[in-house]
Amino acid sequence: MQASHGSDQAFEEFARTGQTRLYRTAYLLCGDAETARDLTQTTLAKLFQHWRKAGTAEYPHAYAKAVLTRTFLAERRRRVRDLLAFTRTGGIVPAPTAEHTDLRVTLLAALAGLTPRARAMVVLRYWEDLSVETVASLLRCSEATVKSTCSRSLARLRDHLGEAHLYTTDHHSGS
Repeated sequence: MQASHGSDQAFEEFARTGQTRLYRTAYLLCGDAETARDLTQTTLAKLFQHWRKAGTAEYPHAYAKAVLTRTFLAERRRRVRDLLAFTRTGGIVPAPTAEHTDLRVTLLAALAGLTPRARAMVVLRYWEDLSVETVASLLRCSEATVKSTCSRSLARLRDHLGEAHLYTTDHHSGS
């Protein structure tokens, strides 16, 4: 007899097959391997608690991604609140040093310059290749908010990466 969607066995199968996918998204959101592992495990724990509902969802991976993203945003809000409560500097974190030339490090540093919500939108929209409508649904905001936030965030990323000219439409042909 095959396990039902609500069973522990079905959850274990989901976790085994989806953990790497969730971790990759978590890593892009967090920018840190240890924090990404913690976020992935917290997400799986929350899914397990609500597996009866999550396991019967039409797209359980999309449901898991929503839980992951909301957990990330909630943790970031809590950290910022804690930093503001315990530091006089307002919780400002220094930017990574410029000596790192690896593209991954550079991209993660650029993503770290975005607010957690903007970072989540960019990762979901462009890394996970989700539609504007899906991102808006996951983050419980309007499609216009996703579009405007992504547009501003991409502009910030281009400025941070120092190659805004590669993305402009005003190209001049060589004379």
